[in-house]
Amino acid sequence: MATEEVNKPQSLPPYPELILKAIEALSEPSGSSKSAISKYIEAIYGELPDSTVLGNELNKLKESGELVFNKNNYMKADPSAPPKRGRGRPPKPKAPVPPGTVVSPPRPRGRPPKDPNAPPKSPKPKPTPGSGRPRGRPKKIPRSPTAAYPAAVSSGRPRGRPPKVKPQLTEVSVES
Repeated sequence: MATEEVNKPQSLPPYPELILKAIEALSEPSGSSKSAISKYIEAIYGELPDSTVLGNELNKLKESGELVFNKNNYMKADPSAPPKRGRGRPPKPKAPVPPGTVVSPPRPRGRPPKDPNAPPKSPKPKPTPGSGRPRGRPKKIPRSPTAAYPAAVSSGRPRGRPPKVKPQLTEVSVES
């Protein structure tokens, strides 16, 4: 049993602790890059088990606000700095609710679920082919031309642009 404890590799502290210690130890004014943090951790604790875990943990710390990411460098967040505002318009402040008022939950979004206890709907009756109007667009009914354009016929002028007049060609006789 004593040999198993000796051969056991040194257990690493949690990744957020490792990262924060590395940034403090490196203490670069513009922050520490991901590669510098990983090299420091490898120098102190030996080989890292997985390199992608470090990137995921750095992103988690960045999103939680413990680290600030600036020009590919990570640095500790300044506690006196104001919190960084997200994109878009800030939400409207909500009016305070007087005590003792019961607030109903907001209406759920989307289509309400079907009631399993409801009786099944009867299918719509299909129209028989011989009854009612036929399907589709109705056929065109030809009209008489005099009834369609009574104003155009009465004026005596044809509609549209007049045709182009071609000049008359005269024969030229050549005397030799």
